[in-house]
Amino acid sequence: MAVVQKGAISFGLVYIPVSLYSATQDGDIGFNQLHKADKSRIRYKKVCGHCGKEVEAKDIVRGFEYAKDKYVIVTDEEIEALKTQKDRTITILSFTGLDEISPIYYDRSYYVVPQKGGGKALELLRQAMLNTQRAALGKTVLGNSEKLLVILPREDGMLIQTLLYQDEIKEIPVDYDRPKATEAELAMAEQLIHGMEEPFAPEKYHDEFREKLKALIADKIAGKAVVEAKEEKVGAVVDLMEALKASVKGMGVKKPAKSVAQKSASPKTRVPKKKEA
Repeated sequence: MAVVQKGAISFGLVYIPVSLYSATQDGDIGFNQLHKADKSRIRYKKVCGHCGKEVEAKDIVRGFEYAKDKYVIVTDEEIEALKTQKDRTITILSFTGLDEISPIYYDRSYYVVPQKGGGKALELLRQAMLNTQRAALGKTVLGNSEKLLVILPREDGMLIQTLLYQDEIKEIPVDYDRPKATEAELAMAEQLIHGMEEPFAPEKYHDEFREKLKALIADKIAGKAVVEAKEEKVGAVVDLMEALKASVKGMGVKKPAKSVAQKSASPKTRVPKKKEA
């Protein structure tokens, strides 16, 4: 696995050399675009807008348009030359509760791996953050931009999530009514939630639609007829309370010892509110 970036975590006067590795990968099935008439691949050529000639990758440079059809060229070497050791360092700005940051801000995930000599300090930071149930908010330069990020302690190591900035989060596009539920409805909903509660086990889940798509492709390769999927009947909710009761009864849910409604609601999932005109 390729290293995304080598740098360090700056923790007060502690300097921990680390490497970042991408923690996710794309699992989508890839398709090529074909010419419908003869099933040949569609090829995209990069063509110069001035002379009309095809341009090879080695002859393409990065330009910033500062006025109509006027550009300044910026090279990768010039961008890298701008970066200081501080820019490559993940500087911890503050610590916050593990549940303080709304998931709406999460962007990309990276594994944090210590470089030579950094193992003990990184483990100390991880254990201290776990013990205090804290996450670390920090900044670093990745690629061509400065990233806001959060360092998260895990039982099996450290994880970094880059975060979106506030101005990158869209407001809720539509205002909608939020009718207040009755105490009976709320109690029944909590009972259903309690009955469906179980520890998160990611290995239990997989992309079922991707498997259907793979089967479709395999059938078409084998020359088999494609069978249309059967529609599953989904009943519209007519009476919310009756639907809740039927759900609870069907699952054999037991009543929880204490109502969740008695606990204070968490403010940790705040999202930007639509601005008033």
